[in-house]
Amino acid sequence: MKRFENSTPGSLDPINMVRRAVPDTAPAKVTEILPRLKDGGAFVKFNHPADVPAQEIEEIVIKSLQEKPVRPLFSPLRGVQAGLVKGIPWLEDLHRFPDDRLRVEFVPKDPGGEAVELSQETLYSLFRRYGKIAEITSQPWDSKVVPKFAYVDFASVRDSIMARNCLHGFVVPEELGGGKLGTRLRMSYEERAKSHPTWGWISSHPRIVIPVIVALITGFTVIIFDPIRSFSIKAYVTGKFRLSNSRLYRWLRKRTSHILSFRREKADQAGLNAIWTHRKDLINQIQKWLMETSETFIVIQGPRGSGKKELVLEQALKGRDNVLVLDCKPVAEARGEAATIKRMAFAVGYRPIFSYANSISSMVDLALQSTTGVKAGFSETLESQLQKILQTTAGALTEIGISSRQKDDSDASLPVDAYLEAHPEKRPVVVIDNFLHKSSGNAIVYDKIAEWAAALVQSNIAHVIFLTDDSSYSKSLSKSLPDRVFRQAALGDLSPDVAKRFILSHLGSGEAEDGSGEPRGKGPRPGGRVDLTGLDDCIGTLGGRLNDLEFLARRLAAGQSPKQAVDEITEQSASEILKMFLLPGKTAGNGEHRWSVEQAWHLVKALASSESLRYNEVLLHDTFASSTTYPDGESALEGLANAELITVNSVNGRPSSVTVGKPVYAAAFRLLLGDAVLAARLDLAVLAELAKGEAKKIDKAEAELALLATLPKQVASRVSYLRSKLEGAQNKVEEYEKEIARLKKVLASEY
Repeated sequence: MKRFENSTPGSLDPINMVRRAVPDTAPAKVTEILPRLKDGGAFVKFNHPADVPAQEIEEIVIKSLQEKPVRPLFSPLRGVQAGLVKGIPWLEDLHRFPDDRLRVEFVPKDPGGEAVELSQETLYSLFRRYGKIAEITSQPWDSKVVPKFAYVDFASVRDSIMARNCLHGFVVPEELGGGKLGTRLRMSYEERAKSHPTWGWISSHPRIVIPVIVALITGFTVIIFDPIRSFSIKAYVTGKFRLSNSRLYRWLRKRTSHILSFRREKADQAGLNAIWTHRKDLINQIQKWLMETSETFIVIQGPRGSGKKELVLEQALKGRDNVLVLDCKPVAEARGEAATIKRMAFAVGYRPIFSYANSISSMVDLALQSTTGVKAGFSETLESQLQKILQTTAGALTEIGISSRQKDDSDASLPVDAYLEAHPEKRPVVVIDNFLHKSSGNAIVYDKIAEWAAALVQSNIAHVIFLTDDSSYSKSLSKSLPDRVFRQAALGDLSPDVAKRFILSHLGSGEAEDGSGEPRGKGPRPGGRVDLTGLDDCIGTLGGRLNDLEFLARRLAAGQSPKQAVDEITEQSASEILKMFLLPGKTAGNGEHRWSVEQAWHLVKALASSESLRYNEVLLHDTFASSTTYPDGESALEGLANAELITVNSVNGRPSSVTVGKPVYAAAFRLLLGDAVLAARLDLAVLAELAKGEAKKIDKAEAELALLATLPKQVASRVSYLRSKLEGAQNKVEEYEKEIARLKKVLASEY
């Protein structure tokens, strides 16, 4: 009441609205205000003279509000309304909220009395003054629900609130149709049951609705995300937002190159320059292939560490814009479909990517299929996801290729493929690195990449260069381009003279000069010089593999002699071979390898004394032909070749010989063979494996001889054959056991 009495005309207090709504001309004095926040109003109690009826005060207030509307800030269109409370309001704080429908119950005035059901006309005359009534629904005549009731639907919730608060508890007298004893009105808000025909049809036709929803969602995602992804791929290929391509970065790098330069980087570059000079013809050939219009692949094949990637990216494509490098190694090593999709997307700059959405879609698909019997089609296979990523990338590469075309060019009217065919220099270059890396378990990935690359070259969208370590790449690529001859180049190990020049160039750029102007090594040798004694012999041992030569050059620059450096490299390689191929458990049983320890050890022993082995001779050896662990000899050799323990050389497309995987492995094999304990242990395992094979032959021959003994007439030639076979196997077993006994003595006496 203090807020009511002290409020000013400009006050924003809601209580001020009550003061403004009650005019000064009304013969009434406000005594109490009861706010009803849930109903959006307030009950106002007042005193008035006995000779002035309350209805007259109501008329004065309503007329005043019509002439001078009071509109609060929260309801600027509809002003304050007022009505005289005729019943007994129910002030409750239940979890019930206003609605535009009122349930009007007819109850007796006094307990135990009788109530009369009011007609629609009576209800209309009572409720119409509070607002527009949309409908009045009486209780069905055959309903046995008591008390009797009727529904009054208002056009506005506000009018419904006013009617309930003014007439709740009102006793309808006899003259208004309330009966002799009168009828009390008891009202409550009733939530109207709204019909939803559209939703009902949708829920009852899932076989039609679900495919339509899937199509709409797919179309929406294509419209929204595909342009973003295409833009992301173009920015990734062109390097538009790459920091190293900005002018400020190049300016800072130019100004600070003398501060941030390192001798090791200069030495590395100088050593590589010696190799690039030696391979200048191959670099020029690749550049010429990129200027031709032929629709075929360019394949650069060579062992790991031969410098394929550096040759192509740093020399053949040096200064060329719009180069996309797709590295297959992280994609092939990904575990699970979601990781494969994610890494493939990152490899081409495809963003945004929701790799987890496929798993969620699969669960939604399964749930819908189990409940409705309809497969929604939300989930996509790995193949379709990869296809989508590669198709979007192809579209982005096409836009990059024609981005420099102008409307006033003479050939501006040509189709896209014809324009790019006429301008091979404007096509982007796609370099697919580590192709067929771990090809055994990721065939679908490589098949999709090969098909996509074939579509790129056949449509003249881009040049495609494959970098691979696998010599059998033609099997995979011929599926995609069966009628084309590949542009191919093979990178082998460096020759000894080129390898020596590489090391000398590497060391020469990394040396400083003393006061006399002579080169001075960085190592801690006497006089400050690098010791190169025996370098030729060490290069012959190490071979011409580029990464091994870089390792040697860095060790020489650190102060080691060539012999010390090569000995350490050989020991390290021997340790790697022992860990990866010769330790127990490295067999086909662990799901990662397709060879046995005995097969790997046989190759180590054979290649330690011979530069190459005949391929078929290896397959015919008992460790491959009679292996009880992994009898498939060709798969074992293929697995060992993929793991780079050996190299399988081909002649006219067929495997012909087996050599070491890396040149330094020959020395590592000899080092392993020189370890008497290790050799005895592995030889013991090989002999035990061979003895098992011979024991199986003996068991088989004895079983057949026992069967022949039961026959009434024996075949003498067959019996003689089995006896000779049995005798030969027994002789071998005896030899194996003698050798096993000798090896056990070695293991018992040696450390």
